[in-house]
Amino acid sequence: MSFAAPPEPAVPQATPEGADRRGIIAWCLYDWANSAFPTVIVTFVFAAYVTNVIAETPEIGTGQWGLAMGLSGLVIALLSPVLGAIADQNGRRKPWIAVLSLICVAVGGLLWTVEPTAGALVWALLLVAAANVSFEIATVFYNAMLPEVAPRGKMGRISGWAWGAGYAGGLACLAACLVLFVQPEVPLFGLDKEAYEHVRATGPFVGLWFLIFALPMFLLTPDRPGSGKPTGELVRAGLKTLWETLRKLPRYGSILRFLIARMFYTDGLNTLFAFGGIYAAGSFGMSFDEILIFGILLNVTAGLGAVGFAWIDDWLGPKRTVLISVACLIVLGAAILLVESKLWFYVLGCAIGIFIGPAQSASRTLMARLAPAEVRTEMFGLYALSGKVTAWMGPILVGFVTVQADSQRWGMATILVLFIAGALLLLPLREPPQDPD
Repeated sequence: MSFAAPPEPAVPQATPEGADRRGIIAWCLYDWANSAFPTVIVTFVFAAYVTNVIAETPEIGTGQWGLAMGLSGLVIALLSPVLGAIADQNGRRKPWIAVLSLICVAVGGLLWTVEPTAGALVWALLLVAAANVSFEIATVFYNAMLPEVAPRGKMGRISGWAWGAGYAGGLACLAACLVLFVQPEVPLFGLDKEAYEHVRATGPFVGLWFLIFALPMFLLTPDRPGSGKPTGELVRAGLKTLWETLRKLPRYGSILRFLIARMFYTDGLNTLFAFGGIYAAGSFGMSFDEILIFGILLNVTAGLGAVGFAWIDDWLGPKRTVLISVACLIVLGAAILLVESKLWFYVLGCAIGIFIGPAQSASRTLMARLAPAEVRTEMFGLYALSGKVTAWMGPILVGFVTVQADSQRWGMATILVLFIAGALLLLPLREPPQDPD
């Protein structure tokens, strides 16, 4: 009796026409719109307000913020595949994106109520965690639209342009918040700095930004037709399909290998962002202003990299684009751990940024190529799961090795191990053939 390898999933093809030019631009604009939330709320302004002003001490605040983000990540990991499976039964993605986006917008408005008192800490963490869950799950449905939006042979370009627009939109919103509210002696509308109204106002501002720039996608970008099935039937069918997919996932050899590989190199990317500022302050003595400038430069180069590599994604394929990006991250990451000069840290850090965007953007394209069309949203739910399920691994490795070796450099070197593991796992992957132009 011979055992044949299980068949590979059918290769999903982008529709020949895709969306029209307006629909594509509107779809990319959603990335511009929603990226304001992670940039302003999670990374820079509101996170600093919660951990440094509301919390008892910055150390306690950092720990509690991390716990809230970790728990929200667990909710995202559990809900994304389930909701994705249900959405695949219904067909339409935009209603899900609309509801989840509106939750994020509403929470942005509620962040105004987070006053600078110790009693507001739990309320602040609950709001940000809820917004993070809605933001991330909306992204699952948004990503699943890519193959239908992009014309055949141009998925890499559209994904890269959208990712670049996301970096640009997040930074543009951050700059607007700094110029209008945070930095002026007298903020817009005469907000009271003593009550931190200038910082609290960034929440409603981000919500308004999200709402305005996301609207064109709902008006101009086409969606799949709905199935017309009753809600109860959709839920039952979706859960059944998810169970069957999980049970048969080992048969989807390419997808399973990709998801495991992505766990490692994405964990390396997330850890790099999480500890980059800590490393800059501890090993190079950089001030908060210098770290903020470095963070902005890193996001700028990541956005430029995502846009610049968009054509390479379609030319060489997303797998090769990811491998090239990760290989460059390994080389440049090793170099930045060896330098002592602050100038070289800036130079190499910006060079690293160039390859962060393409690694993320091309991963989305590769998932779109690998996922069978009939379970694409569900597969993007598993894609989201693969980005969250090992999110603890990188920070624990960095922290453990740093303490044991009494060296931040050796601790940060563990990120290179994650990149190497991800690249080696991805290398044997059989990539679907490129769509013709």
